[in-house]
Amino acid sequence: MTSRCGVCCYNEAKRVAIFGGTHGNEMSGIMLVNMWSKNEAEIQRSGVMTKPFITNPRAVEKCTRYVDTDLNRAFTPENLSAPCADELPYEVQRAQEINKMFGPKGSANAYDVIFDLHNTTSNMGSTLILESSADHFTLQMVHYIKKAIAPASCPVLLNEHPLLKYSTSRSVAKHPIGLEVGPQPQGVLRSNIFESMRAIMKHALDFIELFNNGVEFPPCSVDVFRVQERMDYPRDTNGNITAMVHPNLQDCDWEPLNPGDPMFQTFDGRTIPYEGSSPVYPTFINEAAYYEKQQAFVTTRRETLAAYAIRKTEQ
Repeated sequence: MTSRCGVCCYNEAKRVAIFGGTHGNEMSGIMLVNMWSKNEAEIQRSGVMTKPFITNPRAVEKCTRYVDTDLNRAFTPENLSAPCADELPYEVQRAQEINKMFGPKGSANAYDVIFDLHNTTSNMGSTLILESSADHFTLQMVHYIKKAIAPASCPVLLNEHPLLKYSTSRSVAKHPIGLEVGPQPQGVLRSNIFESMRAIMKHALDFIELFNNGVEFPPCSVDVFRVQERMDYPRDTNGNITAMVHPNLQDCDWEPLNPGDPMFQTFDGRTIPYEGSSPVYPTFINEAAYYEKQQAFVTTRRETLAAYAIRKTEQ
């Protein structure tokens, strides 16, 4: 990226990948990628090579989140640089393979854009996930998508937290974008969720085509929800859960949780309130996959980011 007269210049996004099946029981991305692998016409754009790709085929075959370990946490420097060996967890081996195909991560040879398609059991709607507030290309893209699907909602989750950010499969690309659509149970395919994901991908690819064709996108502002804290369930001294997400909070992703609001409900009916000092916006509320990660939800704070104008670098 270069900056000139207040405009950020990026190279054309000529190589794009669409990942499905990073988690093998999240069906919308799996079905879309399989469909596009058979007929790529819907995802092709002029001057762009778009590759649909199943990232975790063994987990997809078993319809389980993962085989040995979470692939979407496996793209660490330690894993990617580990000597190849059959004894490595399957997902670590797979991460190394994906890094060779679409990276190397952090290099000039990495794919320009990777979209990673996910489902959630939480009531998050269609959520775009960013990993950097300094990537004005992706900020402009999500602004374009939000305008294109309006009045439908499309929250933007920004995870730059040094302790809560994780090494995703999409992080191999120069410009990673996550798409999380729900609610949808694990192993289930819902038509409305499938079509929402499909529509967002259409607009995302349209944006890339416009950018590559020389369209300059003016400065804009993007409302985001910045990840703040991971909240666990109340537990006893043996680590067993002793309370559930409170009915007043259940399914209320992106809505404000104020100090004193009900947060958990114990099995005997007692309410545990939120004791923070200011309102937060919870999301991934009661996500089924996060019980093993000791997470009831994550808190976020709303903020508005200023995206610079962007255009493609002059050749």
